[in-house]
Amino acid sequence: MSDHKAILATAKKTIETESASILHLADLLNDDFARAVNCIVDSNGRVIVSGIGKSAIIASKIVATLNSTGTPAIFMHAGDAIHGDLGTIQDNDVVICISKSGSTPEIKMLVPLIKRGKNKLIGMTGNPNSYLADQADFILNTYVDKEACPNNLAPTTSTTAQLVMGDALAICLLKLKGFSSKDFAKYHPGGALGKRLYLRVSDIVAKNQKPEVDINTDVKKVIVEISEKMLGVTAVTDNGNLVGIITDGDIRRMLNKYDNISGLIAKHIMTSNPKTIAVDVLAIEALEQMQDKGISQLLGVDGKNYKGVVHLHNLINEGIL
Repeated sequence: MSDHKAILATAKKTIETESASILHLADLLNDDFARAVNCIVDSNGRVIVSGIGKSAIIASKIVATLNSTGTPAIFMHAGDAIHGDLGTIQDNDVVICISKSGSTPEIKMLVPLIKRGKNKLIGMTGNPNSYLADQADFILNTYVDKEACPNNLAPTTSTTAQLVMGDALAICLLKLKGFSSKDFAKYHPGGALGKRLYLRVSDIVAKNQKPEVDINTDVKKVIVEISEKMLGVTAVTDNGNLVGIITDGDIRRMLNKYDNISGLIAKHIMTSNPKTIAVDVLAIEALEQMQDKGISQLLGVDGKNYKGVVHLHNLINEGIL
């Protein structure tokens, strides 16, 4: 079995090597990067991102990032492009070709075909003196001094540099387009991330039962209401107006305080001025209020009208917490 210290030392050196190279990328940025960003913004087409080998995998990830941040993009494998997929590129599209060396056979075959179509070409390469750099309209320099691989062979630092450059490109485009959290929610409707951006209190309240008792309701019926509605709480109303809340904790405190609960009604054990939240706000705001106040439920209201309960368990089940 290998020594743990040796393993950790190798891992640390890998991270440090890649970190240093990524930091150096900032020094490689120039006007070509800004012009490339503006070219994409001004284009009426999509962004076609292409590469070969490990660069193709990075290209696919960059496409995913661009699409999710409001810039329509399509992945085109450089090898497949010269065997029929070149039709992916339309007249107004901007093409990004990714290649560490910038001089692979596939790139040398693909680039003239792109240029023939008069599409703008952005070359992302670690070699600013390469064929790709020479032919590209704009160059994104992703030069790295060495790979993290001890043999300086396996693409590691170089692909990380490509990934970071792609992120920088996507974020610049996002800011220039004024891409907002609402736009992000539109493109990410599923999963916890999307729910944080679009799920509202009303969506949760509608799924729950609506526990409610009158201010003069006998406590035995209050207990039944809380038990049947299974939310550990009930709202207390007076002529339809919300006046209080009774929780499981209130019931336990009542049983500790009174030997005989006969004659007790809701107003005797309720907590007045309950914590409420408007049903039209985002569910994430309900979570923030619960965490801030150290409580596990809020009463949803529409103006002065009681609409139901949002419980911490609801937010956990939705994946928001």
